[in-house]
Amino acid sequence: MDQTFEIIRTSRKLTSQFLDNYSLEQLNKIPEGFSNNLIWNIAHVVVTQQILVYKLSGLPMIVSDGFVEKYRKGTKPEGDISQEELEEIKSLLFETIIKTEADYNAKVFNTYNEFTTSLGFTFKNAEDAIIYNNYHEALHFGVMMSIRKFI
Repeated sequence: MDQTFEIIRTSRKLTSQFLDNYSLEQLNKIPEGFSNNLIWNIAHVVVTQQILVYKLSGLPMIVSDGFVEKYRKGTKPEGDISQEELEEIKSLLFETIIKTEADYNAKVFNTYNEFTTSLGFTFKNAEDAIIYNNYHEALHFGVMMSIRKFI
């Protein structure tokens, strides 16, 4: 799993470059033909990781229920985020992965509610979810690469 966590750390570093290199206005912009924006995609990957790994393991998530409701699958931006919200997302981008790796190494993921994604992937344990998460984040990174061309 060391390689899996190295991949996610690298992915999150690359994702954080969007937060560092685009203005709040650009992060909030929904280009024509898209249903979301850069910041929604970033917050969405944070929320999805927390649901797949923690919630389905019956453990508390780092993110609030309100944050989950705003960025879970099936949502879209309801308005622009503030600078304060941006700072929270920046922080959560790394805090969530640091905690997940520490918790994995401490063997806190003992139970799991088996889950099948809309794409047909079935997870039987948190390790399956952690591995799949890299695929999910890569999909959204690709979307963000497309969005940036139009902002």
